Amino acid sequence: MDKKIALITGIAGQDGSYLAELLLSKNYRVHGLEKLLLENQKDQLGRISHILDKIVLHNGDVSDYATARDLINKIKPNEIYHLATKHDLKNSLQNYSEIQKTNIDSTYFFLSAIKEFNPNTRFFFASSSKVFGNPIVSPQNEETPMNPTSLYGISKVAASALVKMYREKEGIFACTGILYNHESPRRDPEFLPRKISIGVAQIRKGNTNKIKLGDLNAVRDWSYAGDLVEAMWLTLQAQNPGDYILGSGETHSVKDLLNVAFNFSGLDWHNYIEMDEGLLRSKENELKADIKKAKEVLDWEPKTKFEELVKMMVEADIKAIK
Repeated sequence: MDKKIALITGIAGQDGSYLAELLLSKNYRVHGLEKLLLENQKDQLGRISHILDKIVLHNGDVSDYATARDLINKIKPNEIYHLATKHDLKNSLQNYSEIQKTNIDSTYFFLSAIKEFNPNTRFFFASSSKVFGNPIVSPQNEETPMNPTSLYGISKVAASALVKMYREKEGIFACTGILYNHESPRRDPEFLPRKISIGVAQIRKGNTNKIKLGDLNAVRDWSYAGDLVEAMWLTLQAQNPGDYILGSGETHSVKDLLNVAFNFSGLDWHNYIEMDEGLLRSKENELKADIKKAKEVLDWEPKTKFEELVKMMVEADIKAIK
């Protein structure tokens, strides 16, 4: 039996690296797309350095239609996982063009190329809980109205609408996963849980004695990235295409995160946290995933508990510093 062929955009990111490992374990032929920068390729490919000899890496821009067309024509993938994205933590208007090209245009290009050159390809698009913005109901499910309050959220709504259109009007097996906050030792340091796990490791090492944070009462639905990529795969194995809420279904506060991280290290977080008003954000309603559909249709739910995730991240950063 021929191996399935999968293409992952953004394969060198947190999610892409875990997904590549999962697909390799399932005997896929894995192709990855990254826009490689000559000056820091070693750092850029760090998360997948251990599997580079097992995958086929393509250098290209997801926001270029020719890239999508040529890849689909060349490798004829059974499945495409479109994970490449442009984050915008500061919601700056200066990033509008890059957000549009990476999050919206690229989605259209891949769907269009699938329709034209390989209509049996199954397509997964990684969306975000930011599509709900400041929701009026919690938890959110697949029927909750989208109300984005950031350029990033708006771009994910637009791209999700493209996925829905190609599924309903063109018959493409196209799915959207609305991903809530998902973390791991491979998460970029600017995201809060990784900032804390690195900070704890640095404190243990004696390199610093403070972590600057904003609202300690803020809550998030945090889950393990390694669990969510399994759900991504399952969406494309289902009998019918659809959209899914993917998260933990639980919320925890920043204080909860600090308690687990510092207790694991034998420290009291009260001695090491410095409040920074510049990091405070406006109050938002709760973003919490209702994963009932994923449980029922995909037979999926996250395996890794919050406490396990935080300890895993702290332990990894302590080992990395050593």
